[in-house]
Amino acid sequence: MSVDSNKERVFIFDTTLRDGEQSPGATMTLEEKLQVAESLDEMGVDIIEAGFPIASNGDFEAVVAVAKQVKNSTVAGLARAISADIDRAGEAVRHAQKGRIHTFVSTSPIHLAHQMKKTEDEVIEIIARTVSQARNLIDDVEWSAMDATRTPMEFLKRCVETAIKAGATTINLPDTVGYAVPEEHFAMFKEIIETVPGADKAIFSVHCHDDLGMAVANSLAGVAGGARQIECTINGLGERAGNAALEEVVMALRTRGDAMPYYTEIDSTQLSRVSRIVSAASNFPVQYNKAIVGKNAFAHESGIHQDGMLKNAETYEIMTPASVGIKETTLVMGKHSGRAAFKDKLKELGYDLGDNAFQEAFQRFKDLADRKKHVYDADIVALVDDEVGSVGDRIRLVDMEVVSKTGGTHRCDLTVTIDGEKNSVSLEGTGSVDAIFNAIKAASGQNPHLVLYAVDGVTGGTDAQASAHVRLEMNGRIASGNAAEPDTLVASARAYLNALNRVMIERGASAQGALAG
Repeated sequence: MSVDSNKERVFIFDTTLRDGEQSPGATMTLEEKLQVAESLDEMGVDIIEAGFPIASNGDFEAVVAVAKQVKNSTVAGLARAISADIDRAGEAVRHAQKGRIHTFVSTSPIHLAHQMKKTEDEVIEIIARTVSQARNLIDDVEWSAMDATRTPMEFLKRCVETAIKAGATTINLPDTVGYAVPEEHFAMFKEIIETVPGADKAIFSVHCHDDLGMAVANSLAGVAGGARQIECTINGLGERAGNAALEEVVMALRTRGDAMPYYTEIDSTQLSRVSRIVSAASNFPVQYNKAIVGKNAFAHESGIHQDGMLKNAETYEIMTPASVGIKETTLVMGKHSGRAAFKDKLKELGYDLGDNAFQEAFQRFKDLADRKKHVYDADIVALVDDEVGSVGDRIRLVDMEVVSKTGGTHRCDLTVTIDGEKNSVSLEGTGSVDAIFNAIKAASGQNPHLVLYAVDGVTGGTDAQASAHVRLEMNGRIASGNAAEPDTLVASARAYLNALNRVMIERGASAQGALAG
């Protein structure tokens, strides 16, 4: 990319696979993590935080797999300020062409008193010892002050100076609970960078949560204050209200280069594609009015807006859809389209499927085309994402018949396979969907709590595919499921099954209690 020599580079640290996956219900399979990591690498992300290796064997194996696959990005593993954590992270990222250990410790008075139960002097000793340990394992070490924005300035300075002396090459000052406002964030970075001895030897990083809706604004304020790394996630995925959204910080820097003289190495034309990949892998739908990648981000319904757009797109668009990889929806696909045309369409939409996945997607496309007059790009995206999200499901829908009567009985006759074996049941409910979900629970022998159920139309028209979203909770675990079908009831059943399959996945959480950011 062409870069203005007067602009300074900002590094993009993506934590979708770590902080993003900590969102309740956003657990990804290994295959999904690898797909996300590959897309981030191709898009130009500088650092990919692949996971928390000590959390479980599954997390460790995922970080190792990502480290082995990624070609260009630095791969980071998270570690608490505990010797075993740091050794485990070092073991995981040693497989990467460029590896990083990211270690953290709490610094705020409330964390020290109630979580750490340590004095300030004890924390300083922990920082010196654990950062040195990490630096003896690898040259690239990042240290984070958890809850930095609620830490007294003088103590925060002592912590930062200690970490730099011990060998930290990146210093992250996270707004862990989304407490800061932009002016404070700017001032914090500016003072620390200007006054801490040795600050010029490290890159400073922002990591902002969106509890008050200011994660992106705080991230950009931190950069103005001297930070040169932004930690963020695709679609703003993350704990509680989420993290700063990668697509938003990247496009803000690109679009307002006049006010913010910085640049990133991100290929912004891939933002829409990567957003879809992460949404499918995490089973977290992107809200329609989400900035940059939402369905309505470049839609104009107001008559005044439409009139302006027809005369000059710049009247109401400050960036082009093409700049983030969004193309105008087309109607070129139908039941007479062949494999070659379908493969070209998938490529245009940013998908590169293996032979088996392609054959399955093509068959589902032909089935859809037989039932639907026009197949839009959005239909194909929903179809492929649905297929990818169901890979490896233990419980699968075979057949379903639903009988509903106004003021009368609602019954579902259902057949599923569980690990390949068929099981049929018939259950009633207060409505069609309730009967379906009751039947699935009876057939599977599981009784999860339904947290969320929602249905959207993928496109317009009565023949539009229904996109169903289900979130379930069971045994302390939460998982989300999506499915797209022309039949709303079938979509609902498949989304419920998708979520049930995910909530049944065993996933260690032994070290998930206290995580940075």
